[in-house]
Amino acid sequence: MRTTLLVSLLFMSALANSVLAETTANEIRKATTSFLAAFAREQASAGYQVTFETGRIDSRLSLAPCSAPLAVEFSGDPWKSEHPSVQVACSGERPWRMFVTTTVSVSGPALVAARPFGRGERITQGMLETRTVLVNASRRGIITDSALVEGMVVRRPINAGSTLTADLLEAPDAVSRGDHVIISARSGSFSVRSRGKALANASVGEQVLVENLASSRTVKANVIAPGHVEVPM
Repeated sequence: MRTTLLVSLLFMSALANSVLAETTANEIRKATTSFLAAFAREQASAGYQVTFETGRIDSRLSLAPCSAPLAVEFSGDPWKSEHPSVQVACSGERPWRMFVTTTVSVSGPALVAARPFGRGERITQGMLETRTVLVNASRRGIITDSALVEGMVVRRPINAGSTLTADLLEAPDAVSRGDHVIISARSGSFSVRSRGKALANASVGEQVLVENLASSRTVKANVIAPGHVEVPM
């Protein structure tokens, strides 16, 4: 009787192991495809079109069975690369993870140059157009809001039709060499003002050397607004 019970238990154990089969390449491919399809649907609701392909997965691949649903996430940024990898992981009793290569194309609206821009030009609304571009073709990102770039200065020549990216633009100088500026020396709520002369060009947030016109001393100040600098007391 005991022998029969032992044989039955062994049989049931083997049956359970056969039911909880190893994770196959096909299962990993399906999980990856479902994840990418969900990403495409999510971006479509925001006005972006996503197409994708899953990279090759060795059909002989066989990983430990997973008692929990497979967790899938991007391990690369799909907004800055057309080939972001995807991590597929199991958090079950025998955890594992692997990476799957993908090809993802994200198309959507972005600001482009309506005409050629020269170095040093200041951006105005009439210089911009919105067109559909391959958003993730560049690691530098895109710009969609014209309010973010109006008044910015072109750092280097830009061809007509080129997608605008942050590295192509810079903030305009708030003070220029030789400008007379107001120097604020601040300590808590107390401040003293004096007049000075900027000894270099600088934009808001940058530091600049300023000559105090009353004392002829040169101080390092932070540019806080056009024509205004601040030094700590």
